[in-house]
Amino acid sequence: MKYIDLRSDTVTKPSKGMLAAMMKAKTGDDVFGEDPAINELQEKCAKLTGKEKALFVPTGVMGNQLAIKAHTIQGDEVIVESESHILNYETAASSIISNVQLLQLKGENGILDVETVRAHVRSNEYYFPKTRLICLENTHNRAGGVILPIKTIKAISTFAREYGIKMHLDGARIFNAIAETKISLKDYAYNFDTISFCFSKGLGCPIGSILCGDAETIDLAHKWRKILGGGMRQAGILGAAAIYALNNNVKRLKDDNARAKRFAKALADTGNYKIDVENVHTNIVVFCSHKHSKEEFMKLAKKKGLLFSSGSYDLIRAVFHMDLSEADVTKAINVLKNL
Repeated sequence: MKYIDLRSDTVTKPSKGMLAAMMKAKTGDDVFGEDPAINELQEKCAKLTGKEKALFVPTGVMGNQLAIKAHTIQGDEVIVESESHILNYETAASSIISNVQLLQLKGENGILDVETVRAHVRSNEYYFPKTRLICLENTHNRAGGVILPIKTIKAISTFAREYGIKMHLDGARIFNAIAETKISLKDYAYNFDTISFCFSKGLGCPIGSILCGDAETIDLAHKWRKILGGGMRQAGILGAAAIYALNNNVKRLKDDNARAKRFAKALADTGNYKIDVENVHTNIVVFCSHKHSKEEFMKLAKKKGLLFSSGSYDLIRAVFHMDLSEADVTKAINVLKNL
């Protein structure tokens, strides 16, 4: 059976154009800083974000954790939203690698407001941990691909700078937000000391993420990348894929977002699913079935040729990506109308 795979945008295969770019890549030893494609990619991403330097890393988790490590000292506190990827899907890495504790604050659909953040920044009493870093996530995975409003980001950033608190953006799917808001990557990145984003999600690469920031922070992250086993040798084939993606796969993300919205509206119209259509901002749709438990639904859907992933709590997640066609989306909708 050929499945329509809605589990994640990480399931895509490299396109013919990307594979051709990978095959032609000039390579060198990146541990020695001699890989031409990786160097070009890092320079390109630094320029796109308006930062001094960038560092290619194998995964988004490593990008986030290197940022936390570079910004903090052990015993510090890091503010995160309660449904964030850093808190929920990174296996407590920040407590293991950086020896910091995460203070989770509940946002509205994943969105923190500046007053909530302000109220939870620690005073300078000796028995409190130091509030050293605030991490935001845009788009917000567990909230269903919600876009953080730029006004909110700017307010938190202004407050953080006033109090000497660092800011990191987990921008794994930032380009999906850009496709909707038309706000540039540089304008988003301006509000943060560091920003990471993934090549292996909507951009369609097989592997890779990037961390961008000032030279001192990225140099420290580079050292910790090596400590954590993230130094790679002839990584240019991956760098070439990422360069191809940035040049060719960004503009088409609006199509993934549009298909997600079409899917969400169609499900809502059936009356058989609980879904907040207004909250579908980008390429992720979270919903639950009025007829079946999450586990039952996913088993029945698989028998019909549809693959979904588990969202938070009782939610089912569908993610739209470049390997799905309009016909695939139509078929998925028709199957779910009768499930």
